[in-house]
Amino acid sequence: MTTQSLLDRSIGFTNPNHVVRSTATRLIYALQPSAVNFTHPSQPSLDETLPAHVSGVNALTIDKFEGRYLLSGGADSSLSIWDLERPLTNPPPPSDDDTTKPTPTYHPLATLPKSTTSSALGITELTFYPFDSLAFLTSSYDHTVKLYNSETLRPSASFDLDSVVYNIALSPIASHLLVACATQHPAVRLIDLRSGASTHSLAGHTGAILSTAWSPVREHVLASGATDGSVRFWDIRRSASELGVLDLEDAVGCLPSARHNPSIAGFTGSGGATGRAQAQAHRGPVNGLLWTEDGAHLISCGHDARIRVWDTYSGANTLANFGPMVRNKGLAPCVPVLVPERFTEKGKDVLWYPNEHEVLGYELFEGKLVRRLRRVERAQMQSETQGQDRAQEGTARIRRKGKGKGGSIGVGAGGRNAKDRITALAWRAHDVEMYSAHADGTIAAWKPRTEEDARLDEEEDDERDGREEGKKRKRGVLEDIYQDLTKRKITFGGI
Repeated sequence: MTTQSLLDRSIGFTNPNHVVRSTATRLIYALQPSAVNFTHPSQPSLDETLPAHVSGVNALTIDKFEGRYLLSGGADSSLSIWDLERPLTNPPPPSDDDTTKPTPTYHPLATLPKSTTSSALGITELTFYPFDSLAFLTSSYDHTVKLYNSETLRPSASFDLDSVVYNIALSPIASHLLVACATQHPAVRLIDLRSGASTHSLAGHTGAILSTAWSPVREHVLASGATDGSVRFWDIRRSASELGVLDLEDAVGCLPSARHNPSIAGFTGSGGATGRAQAQAHRGPVNGLLWTEDGAHLISCGHDARIRVWDTYSGANTLANFGPMVRNKGLAPCVPVLVPERFTEKGKDVLWYPNEHEVLGYELFEGKLVRRLRRVERAQMQSETQGQDRAQEGTARIRRKGKGKGGSIGVGAGGRNAKDRITALAWRAHDVEMYSAHADGTIAAWKPRTEEDARLDEEEDDERDGREEGKKRKRGVLEDIYQDLTKRKITFGGI
């Protein structure tokens, strides 16, 4: 931020929002791994602290009202809620010889451990109630969707869908309180929180549903993705609910004039957004869907290692190319996060994608890679792992030669730390902060680190080094005095 920009704002030459967006954009591109620990209070019987979830973190979400409470769900069905504004006020003080800064540590406000009252299997998705953070919903591999009280972490309602639930979605604007459930069944299931019953199903897919997402501007429009590679739109008010299906080969769209008529945007009502009933959005399962805030675009992620951006007014594939670095596998949700539009310049939306062991940042409409985030310890481990993999491959080749053509030894995969895989991302409302869930049971924080921050840290390091040098000089003087006294010959009474 330059002095001229601030002067133009004070005079009124520029919109105040321009300054906000410029500053926020600079912070977004400065995101770095932050030294933050999410742990449980240590027990006397244990020598080490416990991570956020011992068996791994499967899901993560942050309330949209205050941006203060983080909710995490474990692979062992445990639940924890954390207050991001209340780290421990009394971390253990560093010793005189310890020159490192204390790491902010968070303990959960409340925890629901694995028990008969929680899901018998791992959590697959978490979502806060859209109009109140005092309630949230969970889905699980044990076929259930449950409604919890955020203060007590006790379930107030439970729905058994008789199949694995991969994903759930609540509309951020609707008053109908319908929960869209993506299950192993090839139909989207809708649950009414008011009546406590399953209302109806949306049939059309030919494979298991992996992802659902409600439109942020049209309360009755829903998108779903499945293992058949298709992405379909639905209007839950209609008897023939399906509105359209996206086609990766369609770069024009069927309704170029629909932008002027949002009531029919992108949908024909009979043939859908494309004339091909079996059209595919991805050449593989679709396990991630996300709308932009204005509802004009839909982002889809599939097992074909592609991220696609769709114009929802015409149903066209925008052909944004995100390059060859994208990785996606497994049936678990792989949902990216979008930076709030108020933080970025118009048309310069930033997308963060959980790419196995790293987070990739892209310009949404251009597909340009702008950031590649990785935890420090992970970067160090990768270099060591690559060396180990090369050594293992060499050993395997020697063994194969010894065993002949009939021998086969699989190597390489075991050398990689699959437990560090990123399972979910969450953006903190009202702040430039992002959090990630990891299969090793940890929760990582990503916060801006600008050049000014680096200079301040460097000054603090210099001051700390200066204090250490002073201590060393004092110890050296005392040591010289001691050595001088021990070497000096002492006489008594002149003898």
